[in-house]
Amino acid sequence: MSAEGNSKDPRSEASKKPDLIARGDYTPTPAGKATFFVLRGIEPFLQYSILAHGLGTSTLHRLGLRTLPQGLAAHTGISLIDGLGLSPYRLVLLGMAVGAAVKQNIWVSALSGEPMPVGGAVAVGAFNALFNSLNTYAFLLTATSASVESDFPQPSLLIGSSLYVVGIATELVAEIQRKRFKSDPKNKGKVYTEGLWQFARHINYGGYTLWRAGYAIASGGYMLGAVVGAFFFFDFATRAVPILNEYCEKRYGPAWQKFKQDTPYRLIPYIY
Repeated sequence: MSAEGNSKDPRSEASKKPDLIARGDYTPTPAGKATFFVLRGIEPFLQYSILAHGLGTSTLHRLGLRTLPQGLAAHTGISLIDGLGLSPYRLVLLGMAVGAAVKQNIWVSALSGEPMPVGGAVAVGAFNALFNSLNTYAFLLTATSASVESDFPQPSLLIGSSLYVVGIATELVAEIQRKRFKSDPKNKGKVYTEGLWQFARHINYGGYTLWRAGYAIASGGYMLGAVVGAFFFFDFATRAVPILNEYCEKRYGPAWQKFKQDTPYRLIPYIY
């Protein structure tokens, strides 16, 4: 939400501590943001190395685990895509890794005004690499893979991809809408309650939860998708939303209370 400087965060230091974002602080951090951008930009290459070349699978084999065969490479007529040598299913999973990186780099370079220290950028990069790699290895392992048939596409891929597209589009569009509102000086100190935000007060967090769950479903099936979705839902519901709510209550007062009355859902419209 809109603010200027650290003094604009009215919370106590104890309340600020569990928040991962320095709200109200717009100190430029070009080194941190550049680090974030580079790490997120190269992470899809890690997923490609796993999907195309089996990076790390030799260790899995030594543990007695089996992995899927490569499958027939896709032939789309687009040399850049066909040159990757990936099956259609693997291409979709790689596309999810690329889409997440692009979305987050748009966010850090054009939508987020808060500082991004180098340490935080490294932590976020490692977090994404870990979660995306878990998805990729879950797909490769025969015991956990969502790909249980030779047909393409498969139900888990269709459902997972749909959740992914809806979630990541919701998150991105919501953040663009809010950024445009905040960029207008006439809206200084106002709560943004329009666009997608009229359906849930933290619709961007809801979108993130959906695409993370969809990515996991497409990779490791419905059980993994449920676990991943529940993990992020729980984190947002018990940590991120309450601490942001406290900030907004103290920053916006009655305007925030009215927004809560008009928009009762926190993350996902008509659900929570």
